Amino acid sequence: MIKISNVPEQKKKILSTTQVIILGFLFIVLFGAAILTLPIAAADGHATPFIDALFTATTSVCVTGLVTVPTAIHWSLFGKVVILVLIQIGGLGVVAMTMLILMMLGKKLSLGYRKLIGDSFNLDTLSGIAVFLKKVVLGTFIVEGIGAFGYAPVFIRDYGIIQGIWYSIFHAISAFCNAGIDILGENSLVPYVHHVWVNFVTMFLIIVGGIGFIVWWDVANVLRYKYGKHNHEKVGRSHLSLHSKVVLKMTASLIIAGAVLYLVFEFHNSDTIGTFTLPQKILACLFQSVTTRTAGFASISQKGLTAPSVLVTVVLMFIGGSSVGTAGGVKTGTIAVLCIAVLSTVRGQNDVTAHRRRISETTVRKALSVVMISGIVSIIALMIMYLFVNGSAIDILFEVYSALGTAGLSRDFTASMNLIGKIIICICMFLGRIGPMSMVLAFTMKNTQGAVRYVEEDITVG
Repeated sequence: MIKISNVPEQKKKILSTTQVIILGFLFIVLFGAAILTLPIAAADGHATPFIDALFTATTSVCVTGLVTVPTAIHWSLFGKVVILVLIQIGGLGVVAMTMLILMMLGKKLSLGYRKLIGDSFNLDTLSGIAVFLKKVVLGTFIVEGIGAFGYAPVFIRDYGIIQGIWYSIFHAISAFCNAGIDILGENSLVPYVHHVWVNFVTMFLIIVGGIGFIVWWDVANVLRYKYGKHNHEKVGRSHLSLHSKVVLKMTASLIIAGAVLYLVFEFHNSDTIGTFTLPQKILACLFQSVTTRTAGFASISQKGLTAPSVLVTVVLMFIGGSSVGTAGGVKTGTIAVLCIAVLSTVRGQNDVTAHRRRISETTVRKALSVVMISGIVSIIALMIMYLFVNGSAIDILFEVYSALGTAGLSRDFTASMNLIGKIIICICMFLGRIGPMSMVLAFTMKNTQGAVRYVEEDITVG
């Protein structure tokens, strides 16, 4: 008789946290797709083809916004509720939602669970993980509630009380999670392009969701330290962390730079903003600059953009939002680190520094790896799309980077793709949500510090 207990512990194969997170997202996508294929999920009562259900589930969980069937028309109320739940799960993260449910059931989070949460939010410490998760969820619901109340007066006026409230809730969650999926019709927010209030409520939700949860609490701590009732007790931080400073500066810079470039390139373009008044042009360009960074709502025609504006959009979609938030892309912090490293090299500095702080070599290498891997993945996806999918080069380029950046904007191309194109874009959306680097790490061994260091030798560059 063989005793199982004698099997050495080290032979047991355990999934890494990265693999668990990826499999969790994959499970929710497939489960959501299975539900969306049901006749009850479609408005006409007929089963939806699996590829379209899979595409919709993927774009919802990966908070992207690209769709092969019109969300407002194709799906029933049940189907739209399923999509909304998938968006909320995708925005907060599968692991975070799972852990939240366990905590609500009174379960204590073990070290393994805390490690999962830490990895899913890309945190460097396990200290205060449960408190952090509670704050994230509470903060999310509060901001989404503010957004819903903000939308309500307009949508109730336009669609009635019941439908208006439903639209307010749906679009508040979609905007905060940077999903960009709307149920207003095929023209997204184009009918509200001149509506200042709707534009600013949407931009508020997109930006707050995209800057990352860490920045939230950092800003809150500084404000509490400086202006709180008990500021004499020195509760909280007296200054922002380097991460928060970089993220806020990069976010503001990208929004302003993007808006200015759109205004220059589209000023006389009658297909977009050419016929608008100057204030209307500024509002539309500001919204376009915000939404390109992974949000996916459109207030002007993406098909009508000039070639320079398409290039600007692709760059902004590739960068995306910030870490530990609901946005996609390679992240603002990643690009900031690389820019700072380049400037330090040009200035002849040995260390990479910003705001009197030294950035570690590990962080610089990680930033470079993220950009390189994302770039390689995008090139491979583009080559496959060009080989097997009929469409203009600019439409395919736009679609691929929109999917990888989980931006969700399209030049009216998504629905016209063949089966191969839809599958490739699904893969791009999935990689964009979990990160191409995470996928690479999931299939590689853990890095161990070797005992041997080799002789240093240079390679000529530049």
